[in-house]
Amino acid sequence: MGEGKGLTETNSPLAPQAHTPYLPPMSFFGRFSPVRAIRDLRFFLSQRQPYELVFLMIAVGITGFFIYAFARDDYVPVPYKPNIIYVEQWPADRTDVQIRAQQKIDYVKKKERLAEEKAAQDQRRAEFKKVDDALTKWGF
Repeated sequence: MGEGKGLTETNSPLAPQAHTPYLPPMSFFGRFSPVRAIRDLRFFLSQRQPYELVFLMIAVGITGFFIYAFARDDYVPVPYKPNIIYVEQWPADRTDVQIRAQQKIDYVKKKERLAEEKAAQDQRRAEFKKVDDALTKWGF
């Protein structure tokens, strides 16, 4: 800085920079000893009552089960099954008599299909009624 009242390194408004860190480097694993950890765990478990150890094992088992269940994530998607709809091809020059004859045939097939569906529904309804009667008998 040439002329004037410039700041120099000795009269800087900033704090001087420290050359050493404020805290010494921390070494967590330098103080960790597996032998001491196992000895400490054995001492802790020896001070517990038997019922506390049983509840500890139950808690560890339940927690382990849920961790295993979420980690497994065994979702298997249902394989894709195409729903194919077949369309009948009709000649463009067919007569009204042919159309009515085909409608009569289709009407009979439709009545049979509806009767089968209704019988299946009635059977299913009877099964549910049987279960409902049993639950009602038990007081549910």
